Amino acid sequence: MENKYWILITILGAVWGSAFMFIKIATPELGPIALVNIRLAVAGLIFIPFLLQKKYLKHLRSNIKNILVLSIVNTALPFSLFAYASLESSSNMLSILNGTTAIMAVVISTIWLKVKLNLSQITGVFIGLFGIVVLANPDNVYISTKATIFCLSAAFCYALSANYIQKFAYKTNTIVLIGWSLVLASFFLLPLTLFNLPEKFPSNNVIFSILWLGVISTGIAFLGYVRLIEKVGAVKTATVAYFIPIFGVIWGYVFLGEPITLQILIGMMLILTGIIFTNKRYDQY
Repeated sequence: MENKYWILITILGAVWGSAFMFIKIATPELGPIALVNIRLAVAGLIFIPFLLQKKYLKHLRSNIKNILVLSIVNTALPFSLFAYASLESSSNMLSILNGTTAIMAVVISTIWLKVKLNLSQITGVFIGLFGIVVLANPDNVYISTKATIFCLSAAFCYALSANYIQKFAYKTNTIVLIGWSLVLASFFLLPLTLFNLPEKFPSNNVIFSILWLGVISTGIAFLGYVRLIEKVGAVKTATVAYFIPIFGVIWGYVFLGEPITLQILIGMMLILTGIIFTNKRYDQY
């Protein structure tokens, strides 16, 4: 893979890794549902000019079922779960546990798609699970048990969605799937948001966080993600999962003053090692 694509993947990992920091900043003031709804609405506006082009619009009706499924399972639900988890977790823990998506995706593919695992992948699954155990230890004061469950449930949603796309929608245009799922998810959450509006106008930090999450981390980043898939393929683009936890920890330390403890480092390295091993069969670049 050319160096320019590795640079783009690294930038994408840095941007997505930063999302957890901004979720941590904005959720206490806005509330989880309102934050996610605004984030999705802003990102949807980024996609609309593309989605309304004739070459994409013609695919909407034939893919509406898949879009509806992904708008809930891949968007509204996991985004909301991470937002709720942020109320009882440091941002670096959110980013690290998000990394378990890659490991769960392999397990689900074995059960649902009947994909056979090699020894390396089986080893990776167990290493990753051990990393989760290290981080989910009740003695870890940087995340509650409830937040851990929320994070792992969100990661499971992402992993399930990846396998759903592989089984039912792998030939569908990625912009159509991702873009319309963002738009529809924002509409689905709107009724809940009306009953969970913030009590006061958000601060400047929160407004900046919303704009970053909606415009950069979701809108523009997803467009970049689609572009990378078109250029280097979904498998190689998936290596971005290696970078998200690393940058999540870095940004949390630099901007929020979150400590990087030995427990966090060990858990993160175990999960990253698990990701590498579970994707071993594809490591030919």
